[in-house]
Amino acid sequence: MTTASLVERVPVLGWGIRGLRTSPDEAKLLFVLNCFLVWMFAIAYFGYPAFFIPVLCSVPVMFTLIIMFTLGKA
Repeated sequence: MTTASLVERVPVLGWGIRGLRTSPDEAKLLFVLNCFLVWMFAIAYFGYPAFFIPVLCSVPVMFTLIIMFTLGKA
């Protein structure tokens, strides 16, 4: 029995891993949708901090991208 088949037997994780093997495009879309829904649930439960923390964490990434575009390295 391989490691992949053992992991596929875990109820929630196995469905996602089996989906990646059979239809990777659909699995990517469902992963993004689940991340969005978890974020929306966190906003509903915790309020503004759940919204602003990911936004503030993306500031250094966007700042770096702006500098790279300005310097012509992207």
